[in-house]
Amino acid sequence: MNSFELNKILGAVLATCLILLGLNIGASALFAPEKPAKPGYAIAVKETGEGGKPAAAEPEKPIAVLLASASVEKGAAAAKQCASCHTFEKGGPNRVGPNLYDIVGHERGTGRNGFNFSAAMKAKGGQWTYDELNKFLKDPRGYIPGTNMTFAGLSRDSQRADVIAYLRSLSDSPQPLPAAADAGAAKPAEGAKPADAKPAEAPKK
Repeated sequence: MNSFELNKILGAVLATCLILLGLNIGASALFAPEKPAKPGYAIAVKETGEGGKPAAAEPEKPIAVLLASASVEKGAAAAKQCASCHTFEKGGPNRVGPNLYDIVGHERGTGRNGFNFSAAMKAKGGQWTYDELNKFLKDPRGYIPGTNMTFAGLSRDSQRADVIAYLRSLSDSPQPLPAAADAGAAKPAEGAKPADAKPAEAPKK
């Protein structure tokens, strides 16, 4: 092999290296990944309040307060999602779940034209009061473990109140509403004066 052929081989190798280097630089310029400001992964954590304690969740309003402004019409619309398992008319048949006419105030796990309630529902006992319906509709399986009801529940308290108001209307003699004033009346702030209180008179000289 003479020097001329050797120079051609070395030139070809050098040219190939230069081409690869150019392609690498060009690709890096076109497809440069965005580097995060801080290395690592963002991990979601619960919000904490003062002193490192978990932030307190907003307290739910009592069902008596919610029923005071509940809508029977909205409740009837929301209850349509339950129509595949329940009937609502007087004397209606049972389906996967029992007929729900006149359910408010009824003894839990009994009657309903011979519906076969779960053992958990029968063991719970008691009446379907407004408060009990509210708790059950929020999380059926959480409130009565072992119930056959597969519905996930209604998370919004206002929607639950609407549905309960609708269920209340399905009766020849609807149950009286709980006193919202007793359950939800705001207490005056400590040291606050009544609205009709007269201002204190200035001392006489």
